[in-house]
Amino acid sequence: MSRMPETLRNLPIPSNGDMLPFEGRVFRWPRIPPEDRVSSSLLAAVSAYIESQGGGEGLFPTQIGSVNILRSFEARMPMRQVYKPSVCVVLQGAKEIIFGDDTLRYGSMECLVVSLDLPASGRVVEASPGAPYVGITIDLDLVVMKEVLEQFEAPPAPTSDSGPCLFVAQVEDQLADCVLRLIRMNETPKAIPVLYPSVMREIWYWLLSGPHGGELCKLALPESNSDRVAKAVYLLHSDFARTLRVEQLAEAAHMSPSSFHQHFKALTSMTPLQYQKQLRLLEARRLMVTEAVNVAEAAYQVGYESASQFSREYARMFGAAPKGDVTNLRRLYAQYTSRQAQSV
Repeated sequence: MSRMPETLRNLPIPSNGDMLPFEGRVFRWPRIPPEDRVSSSLLAAVSAYIESQGGGEGLFPTQIGSVNILRSFEARMPMRQVYKPSVCVVLQGAKEIIFGDDTLRYGSMECLVVSLDLPASGRVVEASPGAPYVGITIDLDLVVMKEVLEQFEAPPAPTSDSGPCLFVAQVEDQLADCVLRLIRMNETPKAIPVLYPSVMREIWYWLLSGPHGGELCKLALPESNSDRVAKAVYLLHSDFARTLRVEQLAEAAHMSPSSFHQHFKALTSMTPLQYQKQLRLLEARRLMVTEAVNVAEAAYQVGYESASQFSREYARMFGAAPKGDVTNLRRLYAQYTSRQAQSV
């Protein structure tokens, strides 16, 4: 009868480590901190999913519509977009978000939490073929956040009502474990409708009970300054092509114009008019790239009366005139889709 090889004869014995019993004997095994075990398992699961989708780099949607994976083998130029309420977990590498005049950097096992729709630029700043950037973005539902908060015996105390609507935090074991379970759900898609809602509620619990819970609570308080500004933000999104004066937005928020302006800028790091301008230009860019709308028509659809003014403001925001920028984006998109097709 064959016997299993003796571990002590085949593996080097480290000088320190965990003591593990096996068949009546005790072996010394390299000690791996619990947080490293969780992060390693999560990175391995995400990497395995990427390879199952053809490998390479780019955006990898999952079978959970609100969960997406990004892998990049090199640092990337800033990409401007509207960030929805979400949590972006970095597993490897580092990323930056630029909003208004502010910049936040977050790296391995840190996360960016955004609690309000925010036009901003994100860029990968740390990546290589040997150690690519790997990140997971999970959309958050603020309605679920309020439901979870109602069940707290002692809800976190809201912080000052004048801070930004995003922050960077450490990814603790509990949150990493939730993300790992979301990734593993892709192996059993039938389980997603049953298990996904409970895991998302758990994610909200750990975010709210963490050191930044008070930041998130600001939006849950009815008639708080943050809640009022959020109503004005919703109005801007629903009708950004119409010219809206600060007085109109302040009235919708039930605030004085000066107070509204102050709290809006504190929350988003930009003025209401800057916010609306970015929404318009981002939508115009999307129309030209994905729907082949020409420059003049795109300018008109998002509320510009002057195509020349639109072109000037577009170039100021994106660093290139509309035609050149759109041509470049279409070329990059074609290269990306071709590379993805070849890797499958």
